[in-house]
Amino acid sequence: MDETPQTLLDKAQAAAAAARQSADAAQSYADQVAHAGGLAAHVVSGGAIDPFVFRLAIFVLAVFVGYYVVWSVTPALHTPLMSVTNAISSVIVVGALLSVGVDVSTPGDDGSILARIFGFIALILACVNIFGGFLVTERMLSMYKKKG
Repeated sequence: MDETPQTLLDKAQAAAAAARQSADAAQSYADQVAHAGGLAAHVVSGGAIDPFVFRLAIFVLAVFVGYYVVWSVTPALHTPLMSVTNAISSVIVVGALLSVGVDVSTPGDDGSILARIFGFIALILACVNIFGGFLVTERMLSMYKKKG
């Protein structure tokens, strides 16, 4: 069953279109959940909490939790933690690439330009994180190698 290059190309394009559609649906669901959470906090508090402040509070909480989780790790678990961090960063790279590929042909749509800019920044930072993680992991593993 030799398939022609055109058939393989058509299958790849169909798979890419399906993946793009799934990514768009997932982004839509995530946006709806975040918006609903912000609105719920706004309603429950009687309008005292702005949805932006609610999302900012979640981000700040995530930063503090991440800081304390990472700094409380023993040195023996540092290498597996770096491996997981590299895996998470690779997922961020995929999301950043999708964000960078946003269509900017719509005139007057500043959101897509901002998405490309923030996607590019996320791509650069995630790549630096992955590269640095591999360097640190290699250095940690070299400490356990026998000398001589």
